[in-house]
Amino acid sequence: MSFVVVYDANVLYGNTLRDLLIRLAMTGRLQAKWTSRILVEMQRNLAANRPDIPEEKLGKLRLLMNSAVRDCLVEGYEPLIEGLKLPDPDDRHVLAAAIKVGAQVIVTSNLRDFPSEHLAPWEIEAKSPDDFVLDQIDLDGRVVWACVQQIADSRVNPPETVDDVLDALEKAGLVESVAALRAG
Repeated sequence: MSFVVVYDANVLYGNTLRDLLIRLAMTGRLQAKWTSRILVEMQRNLAANRPDIPEEKLGKLRLLMNSAVRDCLVEGYEPLIEGLKLPDPDDRHVLAAAIKVGAQVIVTSNLRDFPSEHLAPWEIEAKSPDDFVLDQIDLDGRVVWACVQQIADSRVNPPETVDDVLDALEKAGLVESVAALRAG
């Protein structure tokens, strides 16, 4: 059985963090999942906060994400939503998707919206992106380092170094993960 995680919209918002999370999924060590609704939320927030990004580019981002990670889209979770309880009812769709695919983890920056007492019956845990990436480093730091290197290698306009990528990840909240990667 594979390790299944659902990425919440807030962890897919930032470019460098999103890139790392997708590359981690592309290694085959985990199966990343999201829904069209999660992507719509991410896209809506990007459009609101970054009006300089053209709508067609946001659409292309969505297509690229869905093609980068095999079998990533969760469907058929909607009937579960009404029966779920979370502090923010607007987050129930994320939990419903996680239940539908048998996810072990929801990666989210809003941990308070996914309290353990509401997730425990489903044997699901909410993790911050920093804790999730730290877990991946503990499993095999070389894999995470390779993903960071791939991100740096892909950034050509303007060019970025591994340190630039690590700085961006640290600004995105991966403080402990970046410290662990820098410590080697």
